[in-house]
Amino acid sequence: MRRRSSCLLLLGILLAACHGAPPAPPPAPLVVVPPLPDSLVEAVLGESAFADTASIATHDVTGEALDLFGDSVGASADPADDDEPSWDIDVQSYETRRRVQYYVRRFGGSGRDEFALWLARGGRYEPMIRAKLHAAGLPEDMTYLALIESGYDPDAYSSAAAVGMWQFMTSTARGMGLRVDWWVDERRDPVRSTDAAVAFLKSLDDQFGSLYLAAAAYNGGPGRVSRGLTRYADDLDGVAADDVFFALADKNYLLAETRDYVPRLIAAALVAKDPTRYGFQITYEPPLQYDSVRVGPFTPLAAVAQAARTTTAEVTALNPAVLRGVTPPSDSFTVRVPVGHAEGFAEAYGALPARERRAFRTVRTRKNETMAALARRGGLTVHQLSWFNPQLRSTRRGRLYSGQSVRLPSLAVLSAARNVPDPSIERYGSSRGHTVTHVVRHGESLWSIARKYHTSVKSIERLNGFRKSIIFPGQIIVVRGTSGRTHVVKSGETLTSIARRYDTTPKRLEHLNGLHSDRIFAGQKLRVR
Repeated sequence: MRRRSSCLLLLGILLAACHGAPPAPPPAPLVVVPPLPDSLVEAVLGESAFADTASIATHDVTGEALDLFGDSVGASADPADDDEPSWDIDVQSYETRRRVQYYVRRFGGSGRDEFALWLARGGRYEPMIRAKLHAAGLPEDMTYLALIESGYDPDAYSSAAAVGMWQFMTSTARGMGLRVDWWVDERRDPVRSTDAAVAFLKSLDDQFGSLYLAAAAYNGGPGRVSRGLTRYADDLDGVAADDVFFALADKNYLLAETRDYVPRLIAAALVAKDPTRYGFQITYEPPLQYDSVRVGPFTPLAAVAQAARTTTAEVTALNPAVLRGVTPPSDSFTVRVPVGHAEGFAEAYGALPARERRAFRTVRTRKNETMAALARRGGLTVHQLSWFNPQLRSTRRGRLYSGQSVRLPSLAVLSAARNVPDPSIERYGSSRGHTVTHVVRHGESLWSIARKYHTSVKSIERLNGFRKSIIFPGQIIVVRGTSGRTHVVKSGETLTSIARRYDTTPKRLEHLNGLHSDRIFAGQKLRVR
């Protein structure tokens, strides 16, 4: 009976719109009318009703929030509020595929607890991600790439040294404009890394004309996907849109991880958009919100927290890209603080005692002093001392050169520092064993890469099966097909002399071997290629 009354009411409204509206009646008491069933609305208005309503409810409102508040979008509808889920990527055409069904069962079965944690965490980041995707003209449901990449974890770290919510390698991140150095790693910043990921996805979508091919290229590299499309061009001729990915995946040309990447994305979208159907009851984290303040170099996050009337833990949580508990050297820096805590910050910070605004005290290394002795002098571990002094140099016997300036952090700085791997670590050896790979950075060419690795453009083209000298940022290419070469350090040798012998640089040797300084020892085995 209620459905029939609602239908008659809707038809009356449509007739009034067609024949001219009568004068406005006197104000009437507010009546809450239950929402009409989707099937009824579609029968009366057609499918456009859903498109227009969805546009107003999510896209325009989210976009307006982005315009007003920048990258701090603080409001979003609870994903569980929609009775009938809808997707702006095509998941329903592929939900019966075997691998999609496998991941749906896995997310709702053995991986249930972990997936529930991911969904809850998504409440903090999804509104911001969706707003940025929409602003770039991409479907908002591509947010689930971050879910399957990291579970929306800004501190995720893979065995291949990929970091952050979007799992960027160092080279790719820098190529997309992110700052990655000893003091700051913007791969861990959910807002800045999302900007880079959206830009990367947009370029891949423009290149391949398919969201699912773009997703595959995000995982496996655009070079491999483009070569696959070329190799199987005849078989793929006439295959439409996103079906191309599945047709290419059936060729077993893509790596297994990449073949499963899109099915995982589709399965994640199916479950995340309709969690109650799969037995989930999720309490979503509140959306990310913050204000910002500007401070000088080497400002302790603890001092920022004190001036902003909040806790150090709150400030460090809002600024996961700041690695050492202080803002980086050489320039002013924007620090996020809780909403409403930026007001009066400058005056409060200026009123802090000088000792609370000071990040370090400085000492000089003594003759024949070791790192361990120096660390004890500062009340630190050797590992902690290295966080703030990556420039320290030592002799072959492990003794520090005397007279070097050393930063000894305050306890407040030390408490806010993050114990994370060296951000410069990059995977060079591929899983294929006797090869060396390179992640293409923005602005690089095959010629510049060939010069860096002391090889030729023709050799790289041959190793990768390139028909044209076209490469893309983020693409992983093989630059050497020979086995890696090592060198056993002899007494009296230095990194400089070894680098000269193998026609490379000391910095390159440090990078290849994960060294934090040029200190080496007789008998030590070094990778030189």
